[in-house]
Amino acid sequence: MPDVPLHNCGRNHDRDAIRMDTPSYTELHTRVRDCLWRDWDPIGVNCFDEATGEYDAYAPTIAAMLLDGADAHKLTAHLRQIETHSMGLTGQCDSTPQVVTKLLDMVGR
Repeated sequence: MPDVPLHNCGRNHDRDAIRMDTPSYTELHTRVRDCLWRDWDPIGVNCFDEATGEYDAYAPTIAAMLLDGADAHKLTAHLRQIETHSMGLTGQCDSTPQVVTKLLDMVGR
């Protein structure tokens, strides 16, 4: 995706709904990816350098959800879905609530 301001990313967002000082999509994607790796890490692999890209595939969808105004409930449900359906875990990752807060902070919510 091109590096454009969130308020001009080709979606039909209400200009008042998105803060003009929010990061570009590229920056947001990078920050989401890093947050998933450092802070979420439900399978506990972030201590292994060779697993660095383990959660990269989830970042674009989460960044898009943030752009589309997803709230804490939607983000939590999405992360729990990944934990249970994609990873086969119980969906009780202790870090998920804090990660959701960090994700929302990235876009000023």
